[in-house]
Amino acid sequence: MNPGSSDPMAGRFPLTLVTGFLGSGKTTMLARMLTHPSMRNAAVVINEIGEIGIDHDLVSFSSENVSVLANGCICCTVRTDLQETLRELFGQRRAGAIPDFDRVMVETTGLADPAPVVQTLLSDTMLAAHFRLDGIITLVDAVNGGQQLEEFPQAVKQVALADRILLTKTDLAAPDDTASLERALQAVNASAAVLRVQHGQVEPAQLTGLGLASTRLSAQALSFLGAALDAPDDQDDAEDKPLRPHLQDIRTMSLRFDEPFTWPAITGAMEMLTALRGPDMLRMKGILNVEGDPVVVQCVQHIFHPAVPLDRWPDENRQSRLVFIMRAVEPTVVEAVFNAAQALVRNVR
Repeated sequence: MNPGSSDPMAGRFPLTLVTGFLGSGKTTMLARMLTHPSMRNAAVVINEIGEIGIDHDLVSFSSENVSVLANGCICCTVRTDLQETLRELFGQRRAGAIPDFDRVMVETTGLADPAPVVQTLLSDTMLAAHFRLDGIITLVDAVNGGQQLEEFPQAVKQVALADRILLTKTDLAAPDDTASLERALQAVNASAAVLRVQHGQVEPAQLTGLGLASTRLSAQALSFLGAALDAPDDQDDAEDKPLRPHLQDIRTMSLRFDEPFTWPAITGAMEMLTALRGPDMLRMKGILNVEGDPVVVQCVQHIFHPAVPLDRWPDENRQSRLVFIMRAVEPTVVEAVFNAAQALVRNVR
């Protein structure tokens, strides 16, 4: 990347998706966080089910820009309302009709699958030009979270897609149960740090800056790609007792490749994976060596973020490093797809 070229990430508002199953404490956490001085210019989009905006009443005292979506879930029946709300927020800000904001927090309903929400943000070209996903925060109730993971696929999906997991109500749960739940969360998503939170008290700095903000900040790129750099290759020992099948089938896998890729090899491998196992490829992110240059890649199921070339490598390591969170797919299968794509490109040179 030419250091003199414009930074494609500059000027985009960071957007944080706050998700978590019913009763996990999303609104309590959000209301407390919005009282922090660093969050006074945050805009908030709250997805509600029902006629009465209870969550709106809880957070409106701490943020001037609150948009409430009622009567449905933004990931399904009123999904387009999220797009319209974000467009309206941006338009009103530009016109000076609402106070200025510097970031957006989107709180989903407890039953929401976060994947379609992320796909909406990525597939809408207008939104992608003005907003960048800064991270997915998932809250898990320490008292009921274990049972919810066992019974509800939505809860598992919320954990699987998280960049950071907040374990709430730990003061009400037995220590052994909390530790067991933490191991179960790591078994589902080993790349997301788990933070224990009581009464919604959390520092905004722990929940922001989780996405790629600039192509020129190698330290920030290292932070964003921490999972891809450090995630262990095998999570079979992450839980000390058998998990239910729908939990056991989801696993984190990290892959490293010494040989640089070409774009045809990358696109061929990803097209094959998304065509055959797109719904099961819950999330992927990493840094690739593409003919010697560092490129950040991300996807949620079959929807890809635009690839972002970095202006330099974050460190001396020139390996391609990818982290996948996948359902019912063996790491050896994914690795074989990339190796085959590299071999095919090599053979036609």
